[in-house]
Amino acid sequence: MRVDTDVVPEYPLSWQARALTGLLRGTVKPASSLLMRHPLALVGAARLGDLARLVHVPPPGHVVVAPAAFSDCGGEWVRGGPELDEAKAVLYFHGGGYFSGSPRTHRPITWRLSEAAGRPVLALDYRQGPEHRLPDSLADALDAYACLLRRGHAPGDIVLAGDSAGGHLTLATLLALRDRGEPLPAAAICLSPWADLTDVPREANRRQDPILPAGRVRWLARRWTSGLDPFDPLVSPVHGDFTGLPPLMIVTGSTELLRDEGHRVARRARLAGVPVRYEEWPRMPHVFPILADVLPEARLAFRHIAGFLRAVAGAPERMGGSAAA
Repeated sequence: MRVDTDVVPEYPLSWQARALTGLLRGTVKPASSLLMRHPLALVGAARLGDLARLVHVPPPGHVVVAPAAFSDCGGEWVRGGPELDEAKAVLYFHGGGYFSGSPRTHRPITWRLSEAAGRPVLALDYRQGPEHRLPDSLADALDAYACLLRRGHAPGDIVLAGDSAGGHLTLATLLALRDRGEPLPAAAICLSPWADLTDVPREANRRQDPILPAGRVRWLARRWTSGLDPFDPLVSPVHGDFTGLPPLMIVTGSTELLRDEGHRVARRARLAGVPVRYEEWPRMPHVFPILADVLPEARLAFRHIAGFLRAVAGAPERMGGSAAA
């Protein structure tokens, strides 16, 4: 598998994807438009995130989940199989717009990511709004990375990953580590990253996205950047200098609202000499890998992730591995 390339995976669109996209368009998108209109609504909306566990199939019996504690927050270790390399780790930041979601809601991603990476995943329960601000979330991410180093993990044995707001946190963490002169992880994976929190209207895929309403994403960005410089790379990583960062994998859906932000990050990183594998999956919704319990395309995405990590490590492809170009 090539690391530094743009890929549009080819596959027949499944009936599950067609049905689920229609369902999301008729339920999640209008609900988001109604809920995200007042700061008090964020509190109630955050609670709705816990209902996601009712939609997902529980992890299979071979998956082991164990709680983990840190100085200011908690999390969980997720092990997707019995034969993992315990010297290595993935540090995962869940999405949810910085006000919703948790390690529990994102287990459909984390256990499969552990399996694909062949190592445990540390899913961080970082501080979120409305009680906390972006610098608090970043501080928790940096603290968790430092904890892994203190536990004896070498920087080159760590991979950072995250989806949506967690993709934002992944990029901000990389930039902060580089600016502080800290040792960097081996690679990073961003699923549908929210990378631009400036007050910019989003026109691309405004109607096509079945989940995210453009106006509400803009409203959230204004709220989380209040009192901050929205053009600060730690606030809007798309405006950052990516020089010196490790290889990146960015996965987006062709019809999602945040697609162009991921693509802009890929272009900017390449200009700085960073190898980037950018995958744009036709007609897939925002953070579609979380739907792997029902979407065959989402399950295929984890094979691509496994191939990327093998390529970064210089390991040979396995038979039956990634179908990516």
